[in-house]
Amino acid sequence: MAIKLTSDVSNRICHAATALFARQGYHGTTTAEISRFAQVNEVTLFRYFNCKEDLFLFTLQSGFGIIKPRLEQLLQVTENNCPESTVPQIVKLLVEVSTFSPELARLVMIAFIEVHGKAQTLCVKNLAPLLTAISGSLTASMQNGMLKDLNAVILTAAISLPVFALSELKPNQTIAELDSDEIIHEFSRFWLKVLMPAHEAGTFNVEPQETMHASATGA
Repeated sequence: MAIKLTSDVSNRICHAATALFARQGYHGTTTAEISRFAQVNEVTLFRYFNCKEDLFLFTLQSGFGIIKPRLEQLLQVTENNCPESTVPQIVKLLVEVSTFSPELARLVMIAFIEVHGKAQTLCVKNLAPLLTAISGSLTASMQNGMLKDLNAVILTAAISLPVFALSELKPNQTIAELDSDEIIHEFSRFWLKVLMPAHEAGTFNVEPQETMHASATGA
């Protein structure tokens, strides 16, 4: 599957496949449809990809490649163990990932629900460092007594999955059209209220978005 987008044709095929897989699912999309959408002959499609699964794997890997800088930024954010700073920044960057590439969240869900096998392994490989960093940051805060002692793995999934699913909340509205700042603020306040010990739950303040962005980017 070592294919590079070196021509207008391969770019059109990849973009068409991403759009159709994200909209219709894996089993609901045919290579003939992708070819029509990309305005190429189906024979041409198979010159670039051996089968539909290879094309899906390539679109999935391409999606992870696009958001890689944001994932790396999130790994840096989680080095800070102060939950009042870390939790809002985690939520903020997860929302930005979903906003920047809403199709990727759908492709990941399709990989686990429909395709399995290599697609599922690819998702685990790309998401594991991200989820491990979040889990590690939450665990450190728990050990320092700043968060309640809970299962960090389950908690990481509980925080991450709803954010990645935001694009599905309003089928006729993209996540980019939603109020991202409000989503980040409310998600952050909810989780801090749930996670912080009772004697501290009423004292936290969610950082302003400008401060969060500056600290996340090192500005």
